[in-house]
Amino acid sequence: LLLGSTAILLGQFQATAVPGGGDGGTASIGPDVIVGAIPDLSQYAPGIYQGVEYAAYAFGTTSCNIGTAQLQWQPNPSNLHPTIPQNLFRIKNGVIEQIGLSWCKHGFCALQGTLCGACIPAGAGCPTVLGIGCSDPYTSSLNGGQSDLKGRGPINASTGVFSGTYTDPTAPAALPTSLRERCMVARSDLNPAQNVGATYYAECQYVHQADAAALNDDNNASYRKVTVGATWSTATGYPLTLTGATFQQQPAIAAWAAEFPGSVGVKSYDVAGDGRFLLGYRVTANANGTWHYEYAIHNLNSDRCGGSFSVPIPADVVLTNIGFKSPNYNNGEGYTNAPWTVTQADGAVTWTCEPNTNASANALRWATLYNFRFDANVPPQANLGTVTLGLWKAPTGTSTATSAAMGAQIPSIPAPPPIAGDFNNDGFVNATDLATLLNGWGTAGGDVNGDGTTDATDLSTLLNNWS
Repeated sequence: LLLGSTAILLGQFQATAVPGGGDGGTASIGPDVIVGAIPDLSQYAPGIYQGVEYAAYAFGTTSCNIGTAQLQWQPNPSNLHPTIPQNLFRIKNGVIEQIGLSWCKHGFCALQGTLCGACIPAGAGCPTVLGIGCSDPYTSSLNGGQSDLKGRGPINASTGVFSGTYTDPTAPAALPTSLRERCMVARSDLNPAQNVGATYYAECQYVHQADAAALNDDNNASYRKVTVGATWSTATGYPLTLTGATFQQQPAIAAWAAEFPGSVGVKSYDVAGDGRFLLGYRVTANANGTWHYEYAIHNLNSDRCGGSFSVPIPADVVLTNIGFKSPNYNNGEGYTNAPWTVTQADGAVTWTCEPNTNASANALRWATLYNFRFDANVPPQANLGTVTLGLWKAPTGTSTATSAAMGAQIPSIPAPPPIAGDFNNDGFVNATDLATLLNGWGTAGGDVNGDGTTDATDLSTLLNNWS
């Protein structure tokens, strides 16, 4: 089944199709569910939590089964249905950050639409199966309905397996009801006066165990651009408007590379027996002669989670403004928002999460993006270097790796200071340099100490630095 470059459902939206990652592209073998479109959004009354004012949003999703087999869509308490997280990202001053995340919508039945092409229906009405080639729209009001939103924690995104009867954590008593379980975003992260020139992107994802078992789970996220209105409302927060096409089968980190082509690199890395991470990186020159290094890691569907991140730093490289950013967990799943600790030792700068003995640690969990950054006094090396993502959960089953090596721009080795007497700058003081000094004797032609004359003092310095 070929994904159309544009598609219309009730005349509401467009969708842009791209090849999936790790799923064989179109006409995948077995079931393959993707976000075919993000058609609409809902807004809810803002509220204050822990001294911060938030708004809450929900995004509609239309799924497409682009595979060759039907997909089960059984409602709770069965776990044979998809779960759907929603995220919001901001690109500001050339940097992408995640600024909001929701709990997961649980599917309950599937209409048999034609958003992504010809549909072989699995039945009439809204059956509990999504047919081959068929699409199923969930409006934003459905995806924002709190009765069907459940925590992300019990879901293994690498396998799609979860307990259909698990108990949701209790929301904090101080959290306003309108914000609970939905995509909460701080007012300051949307305020146009505080975010001049920023762009925003909604991202949604489908997770399903049959899709994962068919190895078609690396193309399940899609994103769409969002604009922010100028006026804050006590009823709905800042008004958001979806604009442009839905970029199918791409997580929102791809928007960073799209905004800065040639400047941002984004690469995917698969952990054997587990899931996929995407690493984005960008290096820019600062006005003060230093360079800013920005790394963004998106955990697409790894259950092992990220637990550390390390960048090699050559000797004599000076780092400043070392930073870390992660989205806040606010809905009661019990995760901390503690920043990762940072150390600079053994030729590297390393950010580290609390160990997995603390089940509530702020690990890089699935469908989230974390930032790591610093300034350095040297530009990046010409070729990509190797950075290391440490895995947080212990090895299990077929996933035995403890880390993932990734390619990214890293600081270069500083140029060595010039050697007095090395006239040709080849790194050695030898006969060639001695000839230059002797040919300039009595003039400035072989001057080493800068007094304007080549004499015995210069010869002594050159000989002391020989080779």
